[in-house]
Amino acid sequence: MDLRVFTEPQQGATYETLLRVAQTAEELDYDAFFRSDHYLHMGSADGLPGPTDAWTTLAGLARETRRIRLGTLMTAGTFRLPGVLAIQVAQVDQMSGGRVELGLGSGWYAEEHAAYGIPFPKEKFGRLEEQLAIVTGLWETPVGQRFNFEGTHYQLKDSPALPKPAQARVPVLVGGHGAKKTPALAARFATEFNIPFASVADSEAQFKRVRAAAVEYGRTADSLVYSNALVICVGRDDAEVKRRADAIGRDVDELKANGLAGSPAEVLERIAAYQAVGSQRMYLQLLDLDDLDHLELIASEVAPHLS
Repeated sequence: MDLRVFTEPQQGATYETLLRVAQTAEELDYDAFFRSDHYLHMGSADGLPGPTDAWTTLAGLARETRRIRLGTLMTAGTFRLPGVLAIQVAQVDQMSGGRVELGLGSGWYAEEHAAYGIPFPKEKFGRLEEQLAIVTGLWETPVGQRFNFEGTHYQLKDSPALPKPAQARVPVLVGGHGAKKTPALAARFATEFNIPFASVADSEAQFKRVRAAAVEYGRTADSLVYSNALVICVGRDDAEVKRRADAIGRDVDELKANGLAGSPAEVLERIAAYQAVGSQRMYLQLLDLDDLDHLELIASEVAPHLS
């Protein structure tokens, strides 16, 4: 079971804050540092000092870290043209020495589009399908050959399909709760399927759908990695758990029901339940980015006990 750090910088974080978290995660031997791709805060947070761009952040981290993998959950398809995104990700992968992963989703938060003048199309799923086909198609086109694409939403003509990533294949994450279209997209394009903020039972059902879709598409079900993303709130005792829950404005009982919360033993038991239904990787949504002791506690009291 891999443990990855997953941050939500739109709630209020500078690049320097994200750098501290990423470097600490690397020192503590976490597998990866991921971030969301949003430009507007959510809920009661004020968002100060303002948003940071996901791929600008990852470009900086690519040069200021050495081992940890870097990626997005999820890059919003509404923010970037697919050809431009393929160039951005390939460049950051080169800058990192081949440590980048691309989570790509359709985009959903209408208010942030209105706030920053970003078009918010009504039909997003068809666009996402074409975006995945274009990004992966550009990377897979051999050097010296040309890539063409004629879709409903995007058209590419005689593209040199450059630059290439450092990795032979950048891992691509597709995720979500959709019962039909989402598994089919994962089967066609993804190396990993992620389901965010889902119960054990819902995760099991969705993993089964994706595995079936992979086989139907002509892949083995085990050719994908299956993962969850859940908020994390661990403490050595009840008082520490409550302090951390209060710091992120959440209720302990709610976190225990819907996330990974409690003592290290409780969290290990909860992770084991997800692992039993096929989860191989856990994205720990860390909401208090100043609490680096939280990362240390998980690394010392949770990670060593995971198979």
